Amino acid sequence: MKTLKKTAVGAALALTTCLTALPAAAQELTFISWMTGEPGYGDWWNEIVAEFEETHPGATIKMSRVSRDEYADTMFTLFAGGNPPDIVHLAAFEFQPFANEGWLEPLDERFAQTDIPLADWAGQGTCEWEGQTVCLMLLYSGFIMAYNEKVLQDAGVEEVPTDYESFLEAARKVTRDVDGDGANDFIGTVMPTTGDASVMQEALGFVVDAGGSWTVDGKPAFDRPEVIQGLENWKRFFDEGISPMEVSSADARQFFLEGRQAMTIDGPWITGVINSAAPEVKQHLKIAPSPLTPPLGGTSNVLAMPSELSDEKKELVWDFIQLTASEKYQKRFSELGGSPAPRPGLDYSDVIAENPGFAIIQQATETAAAAGVDRLPKGLELENNEVVKIFFEQAQRMLVGGLDPAEAAKNLQEKVTRIAE
Repeated sequence: MKTLKKTAVGAALALTTCLTALPAAAQELTFISWMTGEPGYGDWWNEIVAEFEETHPGATIKMSRVSRDEYADTMFTLFAGGNPPDIVHLAAFEFQPFANEGWLEPLDERFAQTDIPLADWAGQGTCEWEGQTVCLMLLYSGFIMAYNEKVLQDAGVEEVPTDYESFLEAARKVTRDVDGDGANDFIGTVMPTTGDASVMQEALGFVVDAGGSWTVDGKPAFDRPEVIQGLENWKRFFDEGISPMEVSSADARQFFLEGRQAMTIDGPWITGVINSAAPEVKQHLKIAPSPLTPPLGGTSNVLAMPSELSDEKKELVWDFIQLTASEKYQKRFSELGGSPAPRPGLDYSDVIAENPGFAIIQQATETAAAAGVDRLPKGLELENNEVVKIFFEQAQRMLVGGLDPAEAAKNLQEKVTRIAE
């Protein structure tokens, strides 16, 4: 089994001091998160902690922060040392090794005794490990398209793209050198070519649109015709010079902020990017459904409890998890985070009244979740880091070396199958 690197020991030891268990009477629960202090999601956690403490006299929650870069390694070290936090917060792509070690408590029986609508909870399937539910999904995001209406219209694009072909054609029209200096002044779309995970994620959007996925029934499926078609569709943007090379996700967003890029497909956080644009650019920026169908979607972070915990504390942690899953705090999540909560059936009419664009984000999230789309390849969770590196290598060979997508898909299937065995 591939496990996380046991690094960041210094940070873990520092936290161990503050996580030392207090006498049972003190009823203190320890909680580590990378979101502590963040506007939006950090505020959400603070409100939940305040209500929990108010409704559980004598119980307190001690929150500590670890940076996102050091988070997984620090948590792994704490668990391996027998000193995990009482409330477990992990990224959706990193909890699997913890579950594989038997460190996370199965929650099926507890969920069965509640009215939490787990069956339709967005992204909740990711929280199943070896047939058991070991966590609650806290965020699932569907991707949307942001576009510069003026840049599109100036290029003669009157209709906002609604599918792959119209997206490609609009991008072709926009991409042009206006002043004749040999460099494109306007770009149809900018997709990252640096950053292993970003590149694989971007390609997946086109693969899903073509009817493919990285795995089928948990087994590698990189050499299927639908995947090859999706890779060809993605590669075409670079072959035709529509999307530039050697750019990161941050670069792509910067092009958009400068008013040079016509369209970008991104998560709901792109609305925050739009709000940071200069007024002369922002007035032309709008959002629409992704032209790729179903839209790309992805799980983000989960909440769980350690299996090695006293019965008394397990009851308290379960109360905390239920509070996060309540209609009240799921709705509050959408208000503070600007993104639909995973709980189904919530009434967002008041949110949409204040922000009409929220309806587009909500629809994207529901569509992607219903289609079961996730950036993390099902069945390859423990090998994900290696898979991402293998994909990036083949992507570079396609984009820079001219490798045919069918050959790249064959290589991917062979290499990934080898490490998954």
